Amino acid sequence: MKIVVLAALCMVAMGAPQYGYQTPSQPVRPPPQPAPRSQPTYGIPASASTRQSAFDSVEQIPILRDDRVHEDDGSYTVDVETGNGIILAESGSPDGPEGTIVTAGEFSYTAPDGTPISLQYVADENGFQPEGDHLPVAPEFPHEIPQFVLDQIAKAAEEDAAAARAEAASVRQAASVPAPAPSLYYGPPQ
Repeated sequence: MKIVVLAALCMVAMGAPQYGYQTPSQPVRPPPQPAPRSQPTYGIPASASTRQSAFDSVEQIPILRDDRVHEDDGSYTVDVETGNGIILAESGSPDGPEGTIVTAGEFSYTAPDGTPISLQYVADENGFQPEGDHLPVAPEFPHEIPQFVLDQIAKAAEEDAAAARAEAASVRQAASVPAPAPSLYYGPPQ
């Protein structure tokens, strides 16, 4: 019997998956970190061998106008125009609540499908408020509100006002009743 149990135990042990850790043949090194740059670069490959070909294949868009004025009081103006028709004009000043900057501006460009896009905006204490012909507009309410719905809304308002009047009257009445005199004897709560 002991031999059968021992044989069964050996077969289970041999059939069980073997989990373990094997040391890698080469040490694992973290990936190299790029050296810090003094100025960021955008869209240029990192390798020197492909750098010139990247410049040759990218269309260079000239900046036709880039006027920026920043005043000491926090107000500013920006006026930019590029060779491919992008125009941006923005101004801001600390006219908002607690001196926050209120910004107004506009930009325009041509979409890839050829549609001219023009957007005017204001950003103030009410948030960003864009306006443009290309922006979606919510559809109008599909129908008039039926009279029975308007009547029900008016009835609910009347009921709310009557409940408020009744509550105010009960508070006034409770305030006009004098409080009972304190008892001279200790007893259970009543």
